[in-house]
Amino acid sequence: MDHATNRRDFIRLGTTMAAGLAVVPSAHARAGTAAESPVEAALKAPVLRRHLWPSPVQIASIELLKGAGDFLVRVRSKEGAEGLAVGHPDVLETTWPILTRRVAPFFIGKDARDLEALIDGVYLASSNYKWQGLAFWVPVASVEAAVLDLLGKTANKPLGELFGDVVRRDIAVYRASGNRGNTPAEEVAYLQRLIDETGARAIKFRLGARMRYDDESTRRDLALIPLTRKTFGDGMTIYADANGSYDVPMSLRIGKVMQEHRLAFLEEPVPFDYYDETKGIADALPIPVAGGEQESSLRRFRWMIEHKGVDVVQPDLLYFGGFIRSIRVARMAAAAGIPCTPHMSGGGLGFLYVAHFASCVPNAGPFQEYKGGNDTLPVTSETSPLLSVKGVLRVPSGPGLGVTIDPAYVRLATLLS
Repeated sequence: MDHATNRRDFIRLGTTMAAGLAVVPSAHARAGTAAESPVEAALKAPVLRRHLWPSPVQIASIELLKGAGDFLVRVRSKEGAEGLAVGHPDVLETTWPILTRRVAPFFIGKDARDLEALIDGVYLASSNYKWQGLAFWVPVASVEAAVLDLLGKTANKPLGELFGDVVRRDIAVYRASGNRGNTPAEEVAYLQRLIDETGARAIKFRLGARMRYDDESTRRDLALIPLTRKTFGDGMTIYADANGSYDVPMSLRIGKVMQEHRLAFLEEPVPFDYYDETKGIADALPIPVAGGEQESSLRRFRWMIEHKGVDVVQPDLLYFGGFIRSIRVARMAAAAGIPCTPHMSGGGLGFLYVAHFASCVPNAGPFQEYKGGNDTLPVTSETSPLLSVKGVLRVPSGPGLGVTIDPAYVRLATLLS
């Protein structure tokens, strides 16, 4: 997508990508149900390619380890395989007991090939649905990533091939700024440093004052939008994220300025749970509207997709509960001709998870968020530098996540229980 992409282009792009997705209804979908919509059929379609494992892969243990700056989840099978993944460090700092006490015990003794059903099952077990939200789904996503690493190693397949065909190994990235309150000139200088570090051909900056706006933030917004285009030129794709800062009138005002200066999408213009208002803004603006990073419900994502409440859906792979749930969202979006570009909440191996997701999701969009490498985690890959080179991140092609975390680092980590 270049800077001139508008809402109609996004819908046309998503429709083209959807044509490449074969949706096979799952066994529990009622065959021949005329009333079943393409979005519903996509939601019911199996995600994991279970035939890759002819024999059971029984989960023997799940351990949570605390390293110098990261939480590691280690899964071992009865057959001797091991999976290792990294959870969201900031969230698990507070919620890790949910992982060890409510999530991990449910998976012990189960067949990892049934991971799809297990993800649904842990939500219902022990009334865990009452904990729904970031505090519950981040632990689930962290366990899921380790189980997928184990399954990938067992099948000798990279993560993307566990879900379908790998459609791209080179992922074009965008860099995002988290700054607010600085001057437009200071922000542009910061964005230039991010571009220089990674070679990214797309950037994103913040608008508003985060869940509110005032005269000062509005002055900054109205100056920053044209300054980014003037500074970076027509070849740069530019996104902006309001983090729910606006009301409807201000969203329309800012969106029109963004359209004038050919920005690519406006993310979360009003608070994330203002579904009707977000749809109204998306309907009124020619510029695409994105959202979904805070969403924890598949049903609400389905509403957003079926009602065209947004033009780009953005499940967070950790906040939303992992790959399987997020791929369900992507497939529903593809059925409706909508791109699914995941949100990256940062930390750990979040950039790698996004890359693996984009490797196998045809409608993932043209650029994926990249926050840079993790300085505290000693991780390497034989098939990828794990860095953005000229704006492109190569997806590891080794089994599972395709990376190795330094065994010495793992040995020094503390077991949490």
